[in-house]
Amino acid sequence: AQDFGFCYGVERAIDLAYASRKVFPDNRIFLIGEIIHNPEVNRQLREMDIVSLPWKEIDATYDDLQPEDVVIVPAFGAPTKFMEKIDERGCYTVDTTCGDVMKVWRRVRGYAKEGITSIIHGKENHEETRATASRALGENGDGHYLVILTLADTDYVCDYIRSGGDKEAFLKRFEGCHEQGFDPDVHLRRIGVANQTTMLKSETLEIQNRLAKAISDRDGSSENFSVFDTICGATQERQDALFEMLKTKMDMLLVVGGYNSSNTAHLVEIGEKELPTFFIRDASQIRSLEEIVHYDLHHAEEKTSDYADVFAGKEHVTIGLTAGASCPNNLIEETIRRVFELRGEKLG
Repeated sequence: AQDFGFCYGVERAIDLAYASRKVFPDNRIFLIGEIIHNPEVNRQLREMDIVSLPWKEIDATYDDLQPEDVVIVPAFGAPTKFMEKIDERGCYTVDTTCGDVMKVWRRVRGYAKEGITSIIHGKENHEETRATASRALGENGDGHYLVILTLADTDYVCDYIRSGGDKEAFLKRFEGCHEQGFDPDVHLRRIGVANQTTMLKSETLEIQNRLAKAISDRDGSSENFSVFDTICGATQERQDALFEMLKTKMDMLLVVGGYNSSNTAHLVEIGEKELPTFFIRDASQIRSLEEIVHYDLHHAEEKTSDYADVFAGKEHVTIGLTAGASCPNNLIEETIRRVFELRGEKLG
């Protein structure tokens, strides 16, 4: 693909994490969760004695932090309660939050200030979405948000906007996806869309269109609907580059990246609609061009597939390659070399 691999935000986050060890050679250094969703990068940080802290809930380990300790905030950002806890403990903070993520935060804070509920397109249990949801509460904590993931979720919300419905059923369906005290009868009157920056752009746009239509159907205008494009530029570029590459006839597609990487998973979703697509962490998973260990998104498990028929009797094969924004260049290069090696070609 013309665009793939590390984006600026990821490079910056990793550079800052590495630099923190050089600047603070003797201090204890901690990291909230993972710096990015790539196991190789996170392994290297562990070897530098950078210790991962829990990111879902604040536990007793945060109470053990000392003023001379260093805490790294990952590229996804962290919920406000984590930042407040670190400030309370008086630690040095190295904040690597991506600028595109902070743009979304500014947007949802603005919604809260104007009394607009943030509808966040994202994965409720993703670090970035949790961080964004905490900002959607606003400076005074009286803002509102609802996290939706699928078009089915969107249609359910749209039906409720148009016609109302069973409030208890609504809250049960979206349990854990809104703040305490959320009332769909009240808080869906004025809505604004934001998103986890790594979502599939076409899906976010469709969600925006459906919600805007629902508001217009109910109110006779879209005055109570707000939207601002918060898809990460790098995510969009990588998705667009893959769509362009798919215009070329290929025998298979390899997508390299961490299994828990949202932006990488969306590249896999795009590719698998068109041709055999394999989601791999690194080159070692290509046992041969006929046997590849890869991650099955739909069953959330690693499996081994035999695609001997893809290459049967073919002198020439075309293999597509792309990688998520959190995939290091060396893993991409190793994948390319592995493919050529298996076809009996040597690279200089």
